Amino acid sequence: MEKVKTMTIGIAGGSASGKTTLCNRLAEKLKNEEPKIFHMDEYFKPEKLRPRARALTGNREYVDDNHPDTMYLRKLYEDIVKERERGNSRIILVEGLLTLYDDDICSLLDLKLFIDCRVDERILRRLERNMQKGLSREEITDVYLDVVRYRHDQYVEPSKWRADLILNGANPSQTAENMIIDYIKKYIR
Repeated sequence: MEKVKTMTIGIAGGSASGKTTLCNRLAEKLKNEEPKIFHMDEYFKPEKLRPRARALTGNREYVDDNHPDTMYLRKLYEDIVKERERGNSRIILVEGLLTLYDDDICSLLDLKLFIDCRVDERILRRLERNMQKGLSREEITDVYLDVVRYRHDQYVEPSKWRADLILNGANPSQTAENMIIDYIKKYIR
């Protein structure tokens, strides 16, 4: 099979900012190109291997799912490299909290997107999403206030400045999406 020109797109942003939603919308609009999707959430280490974080106030300890050491980032990097080398996919979408944080992963990205969304909007979305998974409001808010918000400020927010384009996560723009789609189509031709 002949290798095709590949574009690798990274989508980052805070917890519940709309990363997966945008990724899925782009994949749907580009389905004729059969995009390959890498969800960073699929690279979590087993819980017993993930780092722990202690609340700054109180003595509660949490599994720190927002720390870079909680994921197999090297494995994700290697999987993206393999997919690019195979040359079967014209479009590779990589989405996750730390997509723009990791230097190696970021170096593979031809287009870097960051979804910026106010913290109050993200916490409401996180509450809704995680309550549907069976977590209580108290569990969700405790882990957010004790760990997630600090990791966001430490790892996610600074990575925003690596983005080629920063998108409004509170009010997604069809115009911006269409511009991204047009850019991708021109790139791979």
